[in-house]
Amino acid sequence: MPVIKTTTIINAPIGICFDLSRDIGIHQESVSRTKERAVAGRLSGLCESGDTVTWEAVHLGIKQRLSVEILNVKYPDYFEDRMLKGAFKRFHHKHFFRYDSERTIMDDEFNYDSPLGWLGKLADYLFLEKYMTGFLLERNAFIKERAENLKSSL
Repeated sequence: MPVIKTTTIINAPIGICFDLSRDIGIHQESVSRTKERAVAGRLSGLCESGDTVTWEAVHLGIKQRLSVEILNVKYPDYFEDRMLKGAFKRFHHKHFFRYDSERTIMDDEFNYDSPLGWLGKLADYLFLEKYMTGFLLERNAFIKERAENLKSSL
């Protein structure tokens, strides 16, 4: 059961960072290389507690669908999502936000289980954990850039 933790420091207000992190359009832009798009549930705007989103994307050369539920949105400090249906056996993704000295510290905790027993564990070891870490870091770098650009235009 891998747990991926990332921290991103953003020179922008916490509210901007929080809203960008749960914006459907920003998510699609941030991972455009995977052709990720919302196809069911909430299709645009900001995710709220109780929303579901079904994403379609190409990961590792395979077109996939993943449905998630948004849980416990606590503006501007925290929200989480969990998989309802998809390629993983399960996942739970927590997003934490703190404001310190005019910057936002954004922490992600992505906790998942791969399917297929020992084959899934082998995939984690060989490539999947690294792939998922890169995916999260790419998304967070996009959010950081967008938030800092928004701050400078205020």
